[in-house]
Amino acid sequence: MDEALFVLNFFSVAITIIIVAVLEGLPFAVTPSLAVAMKKLMQECAIIRHLSTCEKMGSKGIWSDKTDTLTTNHWSSRSLGLSHSQIACLVSLAPAKIRRRSVVSRTHYYLSFFGSSQSFLQAIKRCPRLLSADLENPVKPNVAFLQGCGLGACDISNTCLARPSMLLTNPERLKAMVANAESLGVLRGSGMFRLLLRGGGLLSHGNFTARMENLKNTFRWSDAELITAVSKNPMVLKRSKETLERSSKLLISEIGLEPAYVARRPSMLNYSLEGRIRPRYHVLKFLKGNGLLDRDRDYYSAFKVTEKVFVDKYICPHNEVAPHLVEDYAAACRGQVPTNFRFA
Repeated sequence: MDEALFVLNFFSVAITIIIVAVLEGLPFAVTPSLAVAMKKLMQECAIIRHLSTCEKMGSKGIWSDKTDTLTTNHWSSRSLGLSHSQIACLVSLAPAKIRRRSVVSRTHYYLSFFGSSQSFLQAIKRCPRLLSADLENPVKPNVAFLQGCGLGACDISNTCLARPSMLLTNPERLKAMVANAESLGVLRGSGMFRLLLRGGGLLSHGNFTARMENLKNTFRWSDAELITAVSKNPMVLKRSKETLERSSKLLISEIGLEPAYVARRPSMLNYSLEGRIRPRYHVLKFLKGNGLLDRDRDYYSAFKVTEKVFVDKYICPHNEVAPHLVEDYAAACRGQVPTNFRFA
């Protein structure tokens, strides 16, 4: 009995010591770790008033002064016409930028520039750096330059909404982009000019020159044909070298189209080779080879129409004499070339 009481007393004392040690020693163990966390946050330009705040260091949050910064920015943003939900959306899109007091003046400028809060939030989603960029340089100089290019306020806002980073582009680089667009014969202020600016990365000097040279060599175009093709379809500059080579092989080498023909109809380069051009080419070749279609029928007119129009115009009229054509075309669209589509 005495031995049992001794063991019980032993455990009671041990538990008491552990409880006292943890409660008294925990602050001494936690405080240095919180201090280290505060120091790391200070390196990120976040001032922490209370060490206990660092306990949430691993969670998503806004490390900012609530009274003098967040509250002020909140009510200033409310005065600009942003709703609570839009302010919450803005905070989620650019949590690091919202701490800055200058965000209010920038918000006021961009709301006026883009014309609506919805467009403003869409631009911030695509380029959060807008809220921290200096309005005086480069934003306003770039806007002034675009106005000098003949673009109206609505055209500039719509172009920059599609590519907000254009506002932050170095002014000299923007001028070089415009010069490259003009070298293609594109008039300032035209719809094609705006389209080229949206693909602005394509117009940087080194990238632009290399891609133009690659296009010219791949499709065996003359300088005039190259300018014609890019002017009509500037997005062709986005195509990879491998994709362009496959397009040239199919359109020029296999189908037999002349390079000049492709240059005048560069939208063909946007179509899927395996899902559209090749299956339709096999259908047309089959029909012409069996005397079911005028041999002079233009390929491009068949490539550009919608799927429904193509089927109604080139397949359905021949159901009786070529009942297999529907299945063969469907198989070709899946990447399989049926026997009936093979020619010696």
